[in-house]
Order: sequence, then C-alpha cells, then structure tokens
Amino acid sequence: MFRQIPNSQRRKSPRSRSLSFLLAALLVAISSVAAAAQDHSLSPEKRAQIEKAVSAFMTANSVPGVSVAVVHNGQPVWSAGFGMADLEDFSPATSSTLYRLGSISKSITAVAILQLYERGKLDLDAPVQKYCPAFPQKDSPITSRQLLAHLSGIRHYNDDGKGDVPDDSARHFASMEESLKLFASDPLLSKPGTQFHYSTYGYTVLGCVLEGAASQKYVDFVRENVFRPAAMEHTQADDVFAIVPHRTRWYHRDKSGAVRNAGVLDSSYKIPGGGLISSADDMANLEAALLAGKLVKPATQEIMWTAQHASDGKPTTYALGWAITDKFGLHLIGHDGGQQGTSTAILLVPQKSAAVAVLANMDQLNANHLAETLLKITLDLQDNN
Repeated sequence: MFRQIPNSQRRKSPRSRSLSFLLAALLVAISSVAAAAQDHSLSPEKRAQIEKAVSAFMTANSVPGVSVAVVHNGQPVWSAGFGMADLEDFSPATSSTLYRLGSISKSITAVAILQLYERGKLDLDAPVQKYCPAFPQKDSPITSRQLLAHLSGIRHYNDDGKGDVPDDSARHFASMEESLKLFASDPLLSKPGTQFHYSTYGYTVLGCVLEGAASQKYVDFVRENVFRPAAMEHTQADDVFAIVPHRTRWYHRDKSGAVRNAGVLDSSYKIPGGGLISSADDMANLEAALLAGKLVKPATQEIMWTAQHASDGKPTTYALGWAITDKFGLHLIGHDGGQQGTSTAILLVPQKSAAVAVLANMDQLNANHLAETLLKITLDLQDNN
C-alpha cells in the first residue's frame, strides 16, 4: 500500500445536496456508464467486475463521480465514467471528464525534471539556487534530487491540529517566484538528505528550478514535452478563472454524511506539486507513454523509479516523484492524490506492461485501494505480498 498523501483542509460550502438525491443520481448514472476506447484486450467479464467494484466504492462512500482507465499490454484498452460530474446540472462523468490530479502532479513534474537532466540542462545534485536564485540559501545546500524525494527538509502545509492546512488555498499567485514567498523564509525541518518529510512546497521550488533550467514557464514546458508527446490533449493547470469544458465540480462529505460542494481552492501556489487537472483517458495515455519509454530513456526511468534513502537510516518507499511498493508479487510504481474535491490514484506495473487510473470528484477517499482492486482484476492477481 502506498503511503497516503496528506489531504488539504476542506472548508464547508453553503450549498449542498442531500444524500438521498446523491444516491438516486448514482443509480441513474451508473446504469448508463459512458465507456470509451474499448477493445477485446479486456474481456466483458473483467469489465463487468471493474464496473461492480467502482459501483461498490461509490455507494460505500457516497461518491458523485468516478472515471477509470485500464492499460493492458502497453496500450489503453478501456476507460469509463460513472455517476455525476455535476450534481446540480446532472451532468454525467465520462472518461474525458477533467479532475484535479492532486499530488499525481508531482509525478508529471518529476518526468519533466528528468527530461532536463537527460538533456544535460539540469544537474540533479547541484544547489537549487543554480536554477532558482529566488529561493534563499539555507544552512545546508538543497538539491533537486532531494526535492524530488522529499528529503529537502522543506515543510509541508501548516498544521493547526485538525489536519494538513494549506497556508492560503483561495489566494491567486501570478508566478512561481511569488508562490515561494509562502514558505521560503521558514527554517528547514531537518538537514537536507537526512529525513523524509513529505512536502508539496518542495515541488514549488522544483517548478522554479525547471523554469530556470528550461528558460521556459512550467506550464509551457510540460505541455510541449510531456502532454503532447503522451497524447494528453486535455491535461492542463487547474485555472479557477478559466472556462474549462468537461471540468468536474468538486465535492466533500461532511461529518453528518451530507454531500456538499468542496471548499474553494486556487492551486496556483502549487501547480508542480498539486495543481494540474486531467482525465482518465489522458492518464492512461501518460501511463502507456511511460511504459513504452517515450518520455524518458530507460536508464533515466530507472533513476526516476528507484527508491531513495535518507541518511537517518529510515527506509522510504518514495523514488523521484513516484511511490514504490511490492505487492501481489509485483513491483508497483504510482502515486495518489487528495485535495479539495478530489481523490486520485495511478498504478503502473512495468513488468506486466499494465496500469490503471482512478479519478474521483470527492475528497478524503482511498482511491489507491480502488486502483489496486482494478489492477487485481485486470491481471488476475492474488493478495500474496
């Protein structure tokens, strides 16, 4: 099981839908699943098992909408949307519905950083100020490799005792350098390289590093070098001001069980670590491109997917922007994500040329568990670890 990525604090919205309305919507929508990219590589029996697993997940958690995708033999073979992308307008979720990726954005940033490394434009072990002079010097130098592996010592969100709390989830930030001001002057939690501290802010620094090394804006570089080569036609930054077709609404279930609109989130302060949106179809295309070695060379991919070690001796299950685990007798690569109105997970099995993606429009869900279930169905796996 991958470590669960911390979820941001959710703020209650004044608008809500009753649980009974939600369940009625699910019953109607699940009966008319919008499927795409089907072929005979995934049998009707396995598709039926996946649909049953998704339906059970949605019913147990009162989830408005879920989209999933399956990659088999290196190719996207099946994807579908379940339930509602928008409860108020009764718009169904499809395989092209756009969800907040949350921390899966980190894996995409890692691919872009490793591309620059591969091209000789970025030294993973150089101090970050070589590329991002806006980030102040600390007592010890911080490297891009440490940022990718969460070994930099840079803090995560502030914690008020009620969970992980973004410092300002409603404020808009115009640039990567402006976003750095949220945390750049704060002391490190530990000496770089010594301890694992999960940090979305560390990936904001990586975004600044990328822009310096590439002489290009983060969103432009990833669009040209990751999204286009991987045929991710609709993946983009989650711009709260833009009109984005097929973008889902965001939901949260409160302590009483009522489904409500999730709190406001302007993710401009953390685009490289949690500010992208994508669809199940696009995520399947990303997975297929990675499995085929289209985005980075095999040797570079090996570096990216090798678990890192902290000098405090404690093992980590995190590589460079990717979580690593051994389960079902297989080596799994992936990431999950959670923030206001979203829960996501991707899992890849390079040795089987297979992968799955799960995107949901409700926060505080275990999307990784559903992804594992879909992987088990796809590959006929057993639970022997």
